[in-house]
This record gives sequence, C-alpha cells and structure tokens, in this order.
Amino acid sequence: MRPLIFIFSFFALSFSADAQKKWTVAKDGTAKYKTIQEALDAVPYNNNKRIVIQIKEGVYNELVTVDARKHFITLKGSGRDKTIIYYNNHAGTRLENGDTLNTWTCAATFIYGNDFRAEDISFQNNAGMKAGQAVAVRVEGTRAAFLHCDFKGFQDVLFLSGNGSKQYFKNCNIEGTTDFIFGASTALFDSCHIHSKKNSHVTAASTNSIIPYGFVFRNCTLTADSGINKVSLGRPWSPAASVTYLNCWLGAHIIPEGWNNWKNPSNELTARYAEYNSVGPGANSVARVSWSRQLSSEQAQLFTNQNILGNWNPLQP
Repeated sequence: MRPLIFIFSFFALSFSADAQKKWTVAKDGTAKYKTIQEALDAVPYNNNKRIVIQIKEGVYNELVTVDARKHFITLKGSGRDKTIIYYNNHAGTRLENGDTLNTWTCAATFIYGNDFRAEDISFQNNAGMKAGQAVAVRVEGTRAAFLHCDFKGFQDVLFLSGNGSKQYFKNCNIEGTTDFIFGASTALFDSCHIHSKKNSHVTAASTNSIIPYGFVFRNCTLTADSGINKVSLGRPWSPAASVTYLNCWLGAHIIPEGWNNWKNPSNELTARYAEYNSVGPGANSVARVSWSRQLSSEQAQLFTNQNILGNWNPLQP
C-alpha cells in the first residue's frame, strides 16, 4: 500500500502546484498567463470563493477589466514599485468603432465585480497633465479593498463610481491634479498619502443624499509638489457631497477656507464637509468656510469602521 500512497501523494502535490501556477501572471512568460486580463478572463462567472492572482514584477501596459459577473478576486503584486499596471486612456479619445471615451469609460483599470481586493500594486494612467480626464482606476463594485497600492495620474485619477458601494484603502499613495478622488461611493481612506500636483481640488464627491457617509480620510497625510499653494479639500460634484477628514496632517498647500462650492452657492446649503483634529500648516479651523463643520470628539467617534462600512471587514483576506 505504501507505494500507492506515495504515488497518490505525488500526483496530488503536482496537481496542487500546477493549479497554483494557473493563477500566476508573469510578463516574461514564466507563468501560464503573460497578461493580467488573460488571468481575469479565466475566472469563472459568479464565483463565490476567493481566487488569488499573483502578479510578478513587471510593467503591464494593458487595459484591465474585472467583469461584473466575477467576484472574490485578489490581485496580489510583488510590490507597488515593482508591479505596475498602466494604460493611457483619456476622455475625448475616439475609438475605432466611432465611440468617444468619457468620464465613465476612460479608465486604465475597471473593477465591476464585488469583493475585489488588490495588494502591493501601482495603478497608473500616464496620459499626461494636458489630456484632461484620465482615470487610473474606476471602481463600480462594492466591498473593494486596496492595501499598499499606488494610484497615479493627473485629472480624475480614482473614480469610485458605485452609488452606495463601499471601498477601503489602507496605506495607499494617491496623487493627481484636479478632483483626483471622486465619485458617489462610500470610501474609507486609512493612513493614506494624498499628494496634489496642481493648484486645484483633492476631492469631487457625488454622494447621494440618502447615503450617510461619502469619503472619509482617517490619519492621512496631504502633501503637494513644490510651488503648489492653492488646493481645496474638495468641491461638490453633486449637492449632497460628503467628505470628512479625521486626524489628518494637512500641508501648507491647503487653502485657509478649506473647501470650494464649485461656483454654485446653493451647494453650500447641502454639501456635507467636515474635519476633526486637523493638524499641520494647512489646518485652520478659524478660517474655514462657514458651511463646513468642525466635529466634536463625540461626533468624530461615530465614524467607526462599522458605521461606515457595515459588517464588512476589509482586512479579512
């Protein structure tokens, strides 16, 4: 019986190793898949068990889409400075079929499936500062978590477009020029670095009025390129935009008034903008616009993971 057990174990191990290899992407051809999209295409529709796709070191110049029927996918890179996904889509580009890209279609990476996760990856759109809207990542699916990731581009870098969907960002770097974090989702940014490359606006939330939380920045650091000195914390893409900064360090590039009404005074009656315990040269509670709020400690304590994200634990693999 021992030889049979040995043979069975050998084939079981071989099968396991081969199965693991199927979910590895290597640009140099040393894995089953050379592109990220090839691996995503192999994921079955309506899967309900997490599939981890390891992406080896490399610069992957490709348009990436996570289908709305494909869930529980993890893209795990080899380091945010080693695994880079980029594409140069931008609004106004005319496609061969005659369509013209717009805000919703100009991303380099599209995430429509639910329960998505990304770790140690840099997502980029390098269309350039003069290209206009050029989204690095558009997230429509809910319960998407990003750990130790970079998001780099210029205008409209991170589009969190799912009305009422939830996303979580931990130890991420996000940099751009105008409205580079925008959309209707509920998103918690935990200990992230937010970097401005132009005198403009950090956020452009379009939170629905019935959604209690929009973008929440907790323990984040806001910096800017040299010479940048007129940046607002946000302007409302929709009237009920909700953005809150908790215990954040704000650089001197943040304007004393803090916020912008997008040239529409009526937005001042409905936008939900707040801060708690902002510090740094850009923190100026006295000079902030009268229609924003400085939260009390009791009010700030309501911004818990449970209240913002519900029963979803984004740190659970």
